Amino acid sequence: MLGLPMAIWYLIFLLFFVAVLFVGFKRPIYEVMALAFVFIVVITGRFDLFWPSLLYPSTSSLFYAIFAFLVVAVIFDETKVVERIINLIMSVVGRFRGGAGYVALLASTFMASLSGSGPGNVATTGVFTIPTMKRTGYSPALAATTEMSSSMLGNIIPPSGIVLLTYGILDELHPGSISSSAWMMAAYGVGLWFFLQRWLTLWVFCRYYKVEPVPARERPRLGASLRTGWSALLLPLLIFLPLLLDAQMKDWLTARLGEAGAEAYSTSVLMFTPGLAAAYALGIGRRAVGGFDWRKIHAMFRKTIDKVVPIGVTIYMAYAISQVFVGLEATNAIEKWFVSLGLPVWALILVLPLFFMVLGMVLPGSSQIAILGGAVIAAFGTLGGDPVLFAALLPAMTGALEGMTPPLALGMYVAMGIAGSGFKETAKLTIVWVACHVLLSMVLLTGWLPIYGL
Repeated sequence: MLGLPMAIWYLIFLLFFVAVLFVGFKRPIYEVMALAFVFIVVITGRFDLFWPSLLYPSTSSLFYAIFAFLVVAVIFDETKVVERIINLIMSVVGRFRGGAGYVALLASTFMASLSGSGPGNVATTGVFTIPTMKRTGYSPALAATTEMSSSMLGNIIPPSGIVLLTYGILDELHPGSISSSAWMMAAYGVGLWFFLQRWLTLWVFCRYYKVEPVPARERPRLGASLRTGWSALLLPLLIFLPLLLDAQMKDWLTARLGEAGAEAYSTSVLMFTPGLAAAYALGIGRRAVGGFDWRKIHAMFRKTIDKVVPIGVTIYMAYAISQVFVGLEATNAIEKWFVSLGLPVWALILVLPLFFMVLGMVLPGSSQIAILGGAVIAAFGTLGGDPVLFAALLPAMTGALEGMTPPLALGMYVAMGIAGSGFKETAKLTIVWVACHVLLSMVLLTGWLPIYGL
């Protein structure tokens, strides 16, 4: 049809279907993704793929890890871990020019390493940091966009669900190309570059707008903050160190556990780290939840349903949709079409980040990766690029931008609501943050800058 393979048309129809329901009819994304799964099965006529694709995510340890970390993020919030960390960061960096913005950046990065959520980070940390930023000279729009861009690191840094979803698709295309732990280390490496980009951008904004430090009377004392918050600093280590051990110390593990034991550790590391982090958070925050009263803990977990299930369903159905495309062998067809265009790698490096930026205006990152991830990873590799590098940057080009590019821009709207900023002035500053983000994505795709873990 018009010289395009049917797989491309299926993609176009699916993108249009999702955009109409999500943007036009304003249906919740988990509902849209569930309907999109049915839609793609119906229009392709491959009803034989319905049950295998629908059940596949339930057999994936990666999906368990995604869901478990979503629950753990709520536990961190309920046990006041976030509040302790913000107070500690405030006492250290609040004294510098624009200090409240750096508090937002550091606190949001810290939360990203625990929860893996973008808009959720805005709501969790923004209620503390945005009012403080406004009191120290940040305009409402600058406060909102600083918190927004900082919090969207949650979709880049593990244990982000989008990071794990992308790994699942990459492993389907190139089995064994990178272990799950090495993949997570690489995701931390990508996150570090985007953290530095945001730090530099914020530094320029603070000089330009002459933002003041946080007043001494509003800064917690360092000693008091350390006494109450030091234990929370260990939480990222409980998640990071088991992954680092698997990714960087394979020989040491094999020597002590044997080859089978080291392999078992590698396949289970993402299974036990959420439980370990949750148990520790409950231990240090037991007073906040009323002690180890099982009824109160049960009530806390019940409260997670409204926060966790919609995101869980969205990612589950995204994974199921990706399996339909695997069954259709659409990845191969789209890859061949891309290759037939004869585009050099440098053109893909320039075009694809901009393409995903535009898609992020109407589609969540998980949807973009589920629908297009396999095809673009394969095409990038076939045309001479590094498919693992491209896949590692895919969450940054999709999940991070979805929260910053209107009209979707979930992170921006949450921050605007807290800051009380208008759309026009907020959108102007958002363009700067987005442009810097896209530019760094292009530079990293060239391979000029080293990424830890790759």
